[in-house]
Amino acid sequence: MSRAASVISSLFSALLKRRHSSGACRPRPLVRPLACAALALSACMAGASASAAPWPDRPVYLVVPFVAGGATDNIGRALAMRLGSIWKQSVVVVNKPGAAGMIGAEYVSRADADGYTLLLASGSMFTVNPYIYTHLPYKLADFAPISNVATGPMLVAVRPSLPVKTLQQLIDYAKQHPGKVNFGSAGVGSQVHMAAEKLAAAANLNVMHVPYKGEAAAYADLMAGHIDFVVGNIAALAPLVASGRIRALAVTDKVRAKMLPNVPTVAEAGYPQLQVHGWFGLLAPAKTPAAVVQSIQRDVAKALANPDTVRNLEAQGCTPAPTTPQQLTQLIKTESVMWSKVVHDRKLKAN
Repeated sequence: MSRAASVISSLFSALLKRRHSSGACRPRPLVRPLACAALALSACMAGASASAAPWPDRPVYLVVPFVAGGATDNIGRALAMRLGSIWKQSVVVVNKPGAAGMIGAEYVSRADADGYTLLLASGSMFTVNPYIYTHLPYKLADFAPISNVATGPMLVAVRPSLPVKTLQQLIDYAKQHPGKVNFGSAGVGSQVHMAAEKLAAAANLNVMHVPYKGEAAAYADLMAGHIDFVVGNIAALAPLVASGRIRALAVTDKVRAKMLPNVPTVAEAGYPQLQVHGWFGLLAPAKTPAAVVQSIQRDVAKALANPDTVRNLEAQGCTPAPTTPQQLTQLIKTESVMWSKVVHDRKLKAN
């Protein structure tokens, strides 16, 4: 029996004892107050029970800390659509771009810890940003990791006029022209930026980074010949490869990509250490109830098993990758070690 129920029971017992011991013609001054108190407490309990509805009982907001139309946004919308069906509630995608994901991350870190505001983060926000930004308005401790969502390799591609057709030729060309070969990215610290820096570090290349405000601008300049190469999103680059507007050299994986089956992997090219995957994880504000986190994690796994969701993710060059909160935390820690070394070796700084 709950404490509140015990109190109600005691009140009614006292009321009945008072009636039995008083006699019909004696004054009963405590009967009415006791009855009123019991009824009031009973009403409070009913109200509390009504308010303790199963989660979620209202719309959930999924914050994507990048612009609409990018890989993170597309993955977030595919996930939101499926979770909305599971929860019978609207899952609203809210884009809060800027500062390498920091604006959206800070917003969610300060939100109520009730499970109604979630963050879909790219891996670099927690594995790279802490090492390249002097002032970061959030930290991993500000969040409750829930699950990884999706992962996928990247593509090394060059402008069509660059006289290279293989990854090894690109490396040789860059060594023959130190400081003159450049690459573009979605911005400082982005996953595609760090993948190119890892290539440069592994091959000991002196290449220049040209950051853009989003991948689309970088790819437009690659087609125009203003930059030499990118290590970018497969889904965005595949149509450009098919049309001949850029040239694909290698996929950053050990197996070939379904989207580009004729493009060799970095392992095939002799550089297995260049395998790198972008990934996207779901987090809630710290102190979100464990039961809510577990419920979301369970339903994310259900959503990612849905064939339509799988197809949507594959269209982004990704595969579903659900994990437990503990596995997501370990992924962040493991990759933080790797990327902190690249940051140190390449002497990278954002501010």
